[in-house]
Amino acid sequence: MSSQKTVIELRDIAKHYMMGSEGFYALNQIDLDIHLNDYIAIVGSSGSGKSTLMNLLGCLDYPSDGEYRLKGTNVATLDENSLADIRNREIGFIFQNFNLLPRASALQNVMQPLVYRGMPLAERKKRALDALTMVGLKDRVGHVPNQLSGGQRQRVAIARALVTKPAILLADEPTGNLDSSTTIEIMALFDQLHRDGQTLIIVTHEQEIADRCRRVITLRDGRLIDDFMNPLSEEQEGANG
Repeated sequence: MSSQKTVIELRDIAKHYMMGSEGFYALNQIDLDIHLNDYIAIVGSSGSGKSTLMNLLGCLDYPSDGEYRLKGTNVATLDENSLADIRNREIGFIFQNFNLLPRASALQNVMQPLVYRGMPLAERKKRALDALTMVGLKDRVGHVPNQLSGGQRQRVAIARALVTKPAILLADEPTGNLDSSTTIEIMALFDQLHRDGQTLIIVTHEQEIADRCRRVITLRDGRLIDDFMNPLSEEQEGANG
């Protein structure tokens, strides 16, 4: 991994909270490098710090201590407007509950992140159509979410995350609301995105999802306790190839 380009660097990251007069660390002494085209699962039990780490990686929150560099920029020092711009340009979010606009078509949902860039309408439409085609929904561009299956809605959400051409895709329990066959379809799409060069980080509590990822990071009590390349994923990729 050392020869790969580093996209994210975390150095001695901590996140401290106060509850009344008592303080606790949701994250403590986290050192982590994430490289271009990494395919990572972040795992751990409830309260391990997975969600806190996801929020920090996604620039949704600031660390209490430490340094977070995204493509060389120390995001821990940015103001809110700069942080919002980083989120829009460098991070594609995929959520368990899809977070789609209910009255907007698939095309309109995917176009939404590009509105904040002041991009011309014709270019927004083209980028959104390209993204929907990439996830296999070219024939569903005019459908609103309640006309789509759960798997199709998640594909729209993935297209929305891809449309900005982000440095990383950050997925929070992306298959949590899907049945087992649809989960396999969505993970196959993630596998393909990884083969195409996308950097993916998936926060999950499901072992079968972690087994699909090339690298597994385990948190416990706010600390990073394990970080390894996944031999199961290597075998599976070889079988798929």
